[in-house]
Amino acid sequence: MAKKVKKSKPIATKKGRSLKLSKKNKIILGSLLMLFSIALFFSFVSFYFTWQADQSLLSEFSDRNEQAKNLLNKFGASISHFFVYKGFGLASLIFTFLFFITGLHLFLSLDKKGLLRKWIWGLIFIIWISITLGFFAEKRPLLGGIVGYEMNDFLQDYTGKIGVFLLLLFGLTVIFVRLFQFTPETIINYFKQKSSSLGTDLKTKPSKAIDQSDLAEVLPEKEEAPQVIDTYTHKKDIPPLQLDDTEDGFKVEVGKSDEEDDIAMEVEKIKEEVEDTDLLSNKLVEDFGEFDPTLELGNYKFPTIELLDQHGVGGGITINQEELEENKNKIVETLRNYKIGIAQIKATIGPTVTLYEIVPEAGVRISKIKNLEDDIALSLAALGIRIIAPIPGKGTIGIEVPNKNATIVSMRSVIASPKFQKAEMELPIAFGKTISNETFVVDLAKMPHLLMAGATGQGKSVGLNAVLTSLLYKKHPAEVKFVLVDPKKVELTLFNKIERHFLAKLPDVEEAIITDNTKVINTLNSLCIEMDDRYELLKLAMVRNIKEYNTKFKARKLNPNDGHKFLPYIVLVIDEFADLIMTAGKEVETPIARLAQLARAIGIHLIIATQRPSVNVITGIIKANFPARIAFRVTSKIDSRTILDAQGADQLIGRGDMLFTQGNDVTRIQCAFVDTPEVAKITEYIGSQRAYPDAHMLPEYVGGDDSGTSLDNDISERDAMFREAAEVIVVAQQGSASLIQRKLKLGYNRAGRIIDQLEAAGIVGSFEGSKARQVLVQDMYALDQLLENEKK
Repeated sequence: MAKKVKKSKPIATKKGRSLKLSKKNKIILGSLLMLFSIALFFSFVSFYFTWQADQSLLSEFSDRNEQAKNLLNKFGASISHFFVYKGFGLASLIFTFLFFITGLHLFLSLDKKGLLRKWIWGLIFIIWISITLGFFAEKRPLLGGIVGYEMNDFLQDYTGKIGVFLLLLFGLTVIFVRLFQFTPETIINYFKQKSSSLGTDLKTKPSKAIDQSDLAEVLPEKEEAPQVIDTYTHKKDIPPLQLDDTEDGFKVEVGKSDEEDDIAMEVEKIKEEVEDTDLLSNKLVEDFGEFDPTLELGNYKFPTIELLDQHGVGGGITINQEELEENKNKIVETLRNYKIGIAQIKATIGPTVTLYEIVPEAGVRISKIKNLEDDIALSLAALGIRIIAPIPGKGTIGIEVPNKNATIVSMRSVIASPKFQKAEMELPIAFGKTISNETFVVDLAKMPHLLMAGATGQGKSVGLNAVLTSLLYKKHPAEVKFVLVDPKKVELTLFNKIERHFLAKLPDVEEAIITDNTKVINTLNSLCIEMDDRYELLKLAMVRNIKEYNTKFKARKLNPNDGHKFLPYIVLVIDEFADLIMTAGKEVETPIARLAQLARAIGIHLIIATQRPSVNVITGIIKANFPARIAFRVTSKIDSRTILDAQGADQLIGRGDMLFTQGNDVTRIQCAFVDTPEVAKITEYIGSQRAYPDAHMLPEYVGGDDSGTSLDNDISERDAMFREAAEVIVVAQQGSASLIQRKLKLGYNRAGRIIDQLEAAGIVGSFEGSKARQVLVQDMYALDQLLENEKK
């Protein structure tokens, strides 16, 4: 079964996180409350016998020589005077029950569900009883306390005694209806059932015992046939069925066929059966609470906002009125030169770009303004002019003009924004701020994969750091794991410090961050195995996605003995995809295509970054399965179309200026800046805390050596074309699968298997990336000798 843990109620802290009471603290606090409630009980009871004698000692609490008659001495006299005399009178005894039941819940780590309801109704009872006793025992203020006496006196001043009585009666009605579920129907049905059962008992109960001889005289000689009621034929002497909806079920009465016969039939509603597994899970949740995956690292503390720097001056946007007016005049003048009139113009200032929205005069063609992009850029003497004609959802045309003094968007301002802090998302990512200076937050789980491209030095690595930082600030180590691929060997190495918290790796790999491209293949295939295993778990659990699965597992409806476990999200990050494609080619593209197509539902999400967005790197399969794309500045319109299927990325100004699309509109964003020292402080803060024993282990992939080939020297399983392929390789002295394909007219997969067999036989060398394999056999004679020796 799942680990039996009690989910304690979190205590809110200043930073919005929660602090949970430990088991020991709950036992201590629970025992204190229970003992305090017992002390209150004896103090209150004793107060009614000793209050007159202790009245004069209330002001002498600090005098140790004075002793009170109360069972708990001066403490009991003082606290009873406060609760009973100045408070609610006899109703104060309910406080002892409330404190005791609260302490019992903490002491035994019981489910606190319904505890708040007990307190609410307890306080309602205390107030109602206090006022009632103040009303009926006006001359005995100790029964209702000062609260009851004063409340009763206050109400009588406005409503009189009759009004107070009616209000108390109304309060009693509310209590009976809301707490005890009393309604007129339930009362009537109760008396109906009692009278009906009483009548049945009177009919069936014999007046005296009858022996067997008397019984023989009473019974008729001939046994009567049982009466059959035809429910299909409407007879005049049989009235139709009458339904009486009672509390327990539907009572169906059949009318009399004659005056003597009285046939009654009761039909009970059968309650919907609950499966044994649901009953068991409900009992486990009631006893131990829902399964909490974060309890293993229950003391984990999320990174604080102080770890991030506030870049820029004050974090706000400086408005340059002169610049705005100058740009407006130049835009209007340029359009007027081409006989294009403007009816209205409006400016929206962003951190790096200002959007000028214009409404052209009637009769102006939009394409005419669109064609003036370069002319407007020339008149403004600005780099990165972008015209949006028209702006989606608005009847305006947008002209984006870079600001002369750009404002840095710090990661701190984005993380601290309410939009990110209150984001109810599975994998929230804060990219930065839009042109309208709004924090841009998206859910990676809904993207479901992200393609990031841009020229060197335009902000891709900072963008990846922003993605990872967002998840580190929002998710617990039990909820998300990262698989990091860093061919540059320097961009993601800082995250080594959180290996045992957030990273995932293969069982036989020392470093969690993959820097060797030849090892990426095994990791990708391992993720495919993980994907297949997770789909099998979803199938057994009869759910459709990871969110439903984890919800069911937390509710203890899935048995760990059947292989079920809590599934964290897995985020695969590849920093330089083009280099990976150059090195491994199809061996990488195939598993990535599988993951991109199928992994969304089971919580595996891909983030791929590349600085060379060419069609042989970002293929059709990749683009089809990566609807969410980010484009930093690129050098040509072709690259922009490759990434976004639209122009615009070539007109960005760099330094984090980016375009984001999720398959529909394109949004311009200034990416949040997070510097390397900030990332180092965050990972150091997390890495210094208690961690899991090891990184999250991916399934073992048994597929070959580091080159990605599988060596098999079984002669009986060699391909039928093995000899011919060996001769082609030796004659050409070039070991490549493409040569075998061309010469022998074979498919790629078959040629690849033959190359593996040639390597196992010692004819060609090992895999060397994009280079051709070395041929180890010099001529045909040496080949014949090698193959003959294998047969011996």
